[in-house]
Amino acid sequence: MHKLPSEAPAWTREFLAGLAGLEPLACDVALMVPFTHLAGMARLTFGTPVALGSQDVSAHAEGAYTGEVSAAMVADTGAAYAVVGHSERRQYHREGDAVVREKVARALEAGLVPVLCVGETREQRDAGRAREVVLAQLRGALAGLDGVSPERLVVAYEPVWAIGTGLTATAADAQEMCAGVRAELADLVPGGEAVRVLYGGSMKPSNAAELLAQPDVDGGLVGGASLSAPDLLAIVAATRRE
Repeated sequence: MHKLPSEAPAWTREFLAGLAGLEPLACDVALMVPFTHLAGMARLTFGTPVALGSQDVSAHAEGAYTGEVSAAMVADTGAAYAVVGHSERRQYHREGDAVVREKVARALEAGLVPVLCVGETREQRDAGRAREVVLAQLRGALAGLDGVSPERLVVAYEPVWAIGTGLTATAADAQEMCAGVRAELADLVPGGEAVRVLYGGSMKPSNAAELLAQPDVDGGLVGGASLSAPDLLAIVAATRRE
């Protein structure tokens, strides 16, 4: 929840100008922005390599749900993605696996690609339950859903203890969990081993290259570092592999 709609154009123009200097890009780039920013930023990013997405989406398709924003509304702005199950939604809004599953379903129905977030707390990791917790969240969000395929899903592993704390999982930790996520996806989704798996815990210019070099880390769900256009550009540049 950063930047006003009136502030977003300056950031977007700075980012797009820098991105042009990196083309041809070695990765897909999507900006996950507040609902209030989507329409304005859609005009600025139209015809560029940058896609847009929302930071959340309602579990309901439509109806008397005051304050909610449906997946169809998000898609109608031209957005292509929706973040679902972010740890802050799970923590602050008590969203459990059942709600997250409904949000994934609504996003798919509207033609959006859900970016499904899974991750463990520090206490769960210290108790040796990290893998158990993450894979249970994955199953809870995807089991039994129709219309899920590798091109219609992104999964982001975000260790909750590394979000906004300055702490980062080691590259080996990130690789181990992302590999586990990929193996579980192979059982949950047809062709699931091809689903893009991102790392989402305090990725920044100083550690992006090492994290992105891991074989099962396909990209990053960038948080605080994205507030700085130069920092986000540096992370995009780090996707180039020799």
